[in-house]
Amino acid sequence: MIAALDPAETLPLPVSEPAPAPPVSEPDHQHAVATRMWHWVNLVALITLFMSGLMIFNAHPRLYWGEYGNRDEPAWLAIGQQGQRGYLEIGGARLDTTGVLGRYSDGEGVMRSRAFPGWATIPTDYNLADARHWHFFFAWFFAFGLLFFIIFSLFNGHIRGMIAMRAAEWHPRALWRTIVDHAKFDFHTAPGEAYNPLQKLSYIAVIFVMLPLMIVTGLAMSPGTDAALHFPSMMFGGRQTARSIHFIIAWSLIGFMVLHFALVIVHKPLTLLRGMTIGHRR
Repeated sequence: MIAALDPAETLPLPVSEPAPAPPVSEPDHQHAVATRMWHWVNLVALITLFMSGLMIFNAHPRLYWGEYGNRDEPAWLAIGQQGQRGYLEIGGARLDTTGVLGRYSDGEGVMRSRAFPGWATIPTDYNLADARHWHFFFAWFFAFGLLFFIIFSLFNGHIRGMIAMRAAEWHPRALWRTIVDHAKFDFHTAPGEAYNPLQKLSYIAVIFVMLPLMIVTGLAMSPGTDAALHFPSMMFGGRQTARSIHFIIAWSLIGFMVLHFALVIVHKPLTLLRGMTIGHRR
C-alpha cells in the first residue's frame, strides 16, 4: 500500500552537480612599446658588446684582482698556448682546450693562437682598434637604453605590475617550490601575475644588478674615465678587479640569455614571441 503524501510536506530539492570551474587561462599581459623596443635593442647591443669584448680580451687574455696586472703578475684566469696546445687556467688548475680556446684551426685550416676563435668575436680577424669602436658604439645603446627603459617602466607600471615581488614571494619556501616546478617544466604563475617568483627574481637581478654593474665596471676599466674620475675603479678596489667582474657578469648574462631562450622554446614559444613583438600574448 502506497502512503499518501501530506500536501503540507515539501519535497527535497534535487541536489545539482556543481558546475565545472572555467579553465584558468594565462592572463594576456600587455607589454608596452617601450618594453618591447628595449628588449630587442638590448639583445642586439648585448650580443655585439659580448663578441667585441671577446676580441678586446684577446689582446691580453689574463684576469687579475686589484689595480695592476701584467704578465709578471699572478692571474686568476688565463687563456693561452703552450707549444701546440691551447689551455684554460683558472686558479692554478689547467685544462687542455686545444681546438676551442688558445689554439685552434680557423675556417681555412690554419692554426691560430688566440684566446677566443674568430667566429666568436667582432671583428673576426684580430683588430683591437675596430673591436673597441664596435664596443664603445653599442655601449651607448646599452647604457641609455637601460636608463630609458627603467624611466618608462616606472611611469607605465611595468615594474610595479609585472616585476615587483609581493611579500609572500620572497619567502624561501615559495622560491624553492618555484625552482622545483621549473625543474619539472611547470612554469605556471599565480592568478593575475605575469611571472612567477623565480622569473621575477631573475629579472630583478639582471635589470637592477647585473646590467648596471656592467656599465659601472666598464667605466672603471676605461683609462680616460679613471684619469678624470678615479671613484669608479676605487669602488672595486682597482681597475683589474673591475675588469674581472665585467668578464664574469658578461658570461653570466650570456648564460641567462641562453637559458631564457631555451625556456621560451619549451614553453609556448609563439605565444611569448607574440607578446614581445605585438604586445599581446593572445
